Amino acid sequence: MPMYPSELTGTYTLDPAHSRFGFVARHAMVTKVRGSIPVQEATAHLDAGNPAASTVRVVLDVAGIQTGNQIRDDHLRTGDFLDAAAHPRITFDSTVVKHLDGDGFEVTGDLTIRGVTRQIAIPLDYTGTAVDAQGLTRVGFEGGTVINRKDFGITYNAVLETGGVMISERITLEFDLSAVKTA
Repeated sequence: MPMYPSELTGTYTLDPAHSRFGFVARHAMVTKVRGSIPVQEATAHLDAGNPAASTVRVVLDVAGIQTGNQIRDDHLRTGDFLDAAAHPRITFDSTVVKHLDGDGFEVTGDLTIRGVTRQIAIPLDYTGTAVDAQGLTRVGFEGGTVINRKDFGITYNAVLETGGVMISERITLEFDLSAVKTA
């Protein structure tokens, strides 16, 4: 198990301009719809010597959901899906951070969508550390996981004439993260 440089230890703020919290849902059982939800707040404390002492908190702005189709985006904000008026944020708070092997980590925590909290595990790969043109230390991670939207009370669907349903229950979450060291 490699030890990461002690310089990796610190407090970080996510850089929303260079990060993506995305999702993928199967539509009409034949294609995929991809979207993203903007970050409202994201911080992490990383401990290179003891990953279990690391913490992550992410808050996403449901009203800003984007799939490239305004009608669909507006529908996703309604009570049929994310109910942005009653639940304007999606949150994730880590409970355990583990170093698996090589560049692999697993962040387990509480994901809250529509007021429903479920524990999920997110495998992430450490993609490196660099000092950018402004002299800021950046760290990168990428990964993803799959959730069932019904576990969070999102049950809207339509039955297709050919059988099956319009929208998959399984939603793939995708993460491309760049964070800037603040302390």
